[in-house]
Amino acid sequence: MQRRTIVAAVVALCAAAVAAGAYATGGPMMMGPTHTIRQTAFKGYYDGHFVTYLSTDISNKTEAKMMHINFSRQIGTVKGLPEIYLVEGRSAPGQLAVFGSEPGEPDYSPLWTETILTWKAGSKPVVIKSDNQVNKLEKTSGLTERPGHVVLNCPIVKIG
Repeated sequence: MQRRTIVAAVVALCAAAVAAGAYATGGPMMMGPTHTIRQTAFKGYYDGHFVTYLSTDISNKTEAKMMHINFSRQIGTVKGLPEIYLVEGRSAPGQLAVFGSEPGEPDYSPLWTETILTWKAGSKPVVIKSDNQVNKLEKTSGLTERPGHVVLNCPIVKIG
């Protein structure tokens, strides 16, 4: 009985050493050790509340250079993505990007199809905070939309 206890203790000690080693090298996914970096983050809206997101990649080379982010032709081939709405031209003070989904939603993706919103002449811009509001304003308030023909990699990293 005492021998079984010793063997069990040795096995447990070895398992703990293996687990500690895996954690020290970045955890079970073997992504390597973690460290902190500084990266610019942006505020946007989803369904009336704030989200914080990163902008890391875009499928248009010219825009990638202008935005100082990575160019990825490949992400531009992905179809069926949720929309990110960006207002071009006149906008209400405080207007931010508007997302069509967020983490936890069934259609969330960190990749977004860019949709450009524009206010028609004579219309009064208001702050747009949700994709449902976009649809309503298109019918009632002189807001128009057009495809941006690019895909952005903008993962939402914080809700609220």
